[in-house]
Amino acid sequence: MENFPVINLEKLNGDEKAVVMDQIKDACENWGFFELVNHGISNELLDTVERLTKDHYKKCMEQRFREMVESKALEGVQAEVTDVDWESTFYLRHLPQSNISEVPDLTDEHRKVMKEFADKLEKLAEELLDLFCENLGLEKGYLTKAFHGSIGPNFGTKVSNYPPCPKPDLIKGLRAHTDAGGIILLFQDDKVSGLQLLKDGEWVDVPPMRHSIVINLGDQLEVITNGKYKSVLHRVIAQTDGNRMSIASFYNPGNDAVIYPAESLVEKEADEKEVYPKFVFHDYMKLYAGLKFQAKEPRFEAMKTVGATANLPPAAATVM
Repeated sequence: MENFPVINLEKLNGDEKAVVMDQIKDACENWGFFELVNHGISNELLDTVERLTKDHYKKCMEQRFREMVESKALEGVQAEVTDVDWESTFYLRHLPQSNISEVPDLTDEHRKVMKEFADKLEKLAEELLDLFCENLGLEKGYLTKAFHGSIGPNFGTKVSNYPPCPKPDLIKGLRAHTDAGGIILLFQDDKVSGLQLLKDGEWVDVPPMRHSIVINLGDQLEVITNGKYKSVLHRVIAQTDGNRMSIASFYNPGNDAVIYPAESLVEKEADEKEVYPKFVFHDYMKLYAGLKFQAKEPRFEAMKTVGATANLPPAAATVM
């Protein structure tokens, strides 16, 4: 199998821009994942985020994980556990309103650094969405406008740790799923692996790489591109050694954003069955909440019914 796509974003500014754009296009169409280096976020900031995140886990989360998951999840288990993940998590919300000041147990330094990190990731997400527009033949800003809704996008971060697991054959760090939203930006541990994606029927490792940002595409980009880009099943394998850090930031549509295929990406002669549905993002998230670890295709079919019966807001005509 070909190598996992690693893209040097710095080369966009030189005479290799066309090559980089082709790499991004191939990754979006054939992988749904790629890894960015020289992405504009400083190594110093990434190192500080990693240090503070790992310190916070040891001081505030590790004991809780042992009491809530480690002591119970595998008790008396003989077959694979399918309703629990071997992970410790907390969430930060950045947009439309930040909750960083309200999250317990974070130091002032940690709050400040995560706010700075989120600001950089937000800009990177919007830069990537415009690059996608260029490759798709959409006007600049189309995707960020499609995500905007009435008050702007949703943007938040899931901070996870995947501790050593004594029986990784019986439980996943995170069960296989596609992401519901738009574009996901992941800063992951560079020493402990575990993230895998499904490509051509095989699970492929996403290689840990120091100071890189892993990008993957969510269900909403699959809908807007009418399937030209795909969200891809991925999972985290539990490991017997090492604690894997994962900081995944989700740049998603606003709750009332109306999501539908871009007109220019729908073949004029396409059968209605071949066109993705039109729906309000919040309605999709309500459905996804109960079906996250199931196939995405039935979700899309269900949204065709929801979208046909729902009173879509006037934004349906103006979100471009």
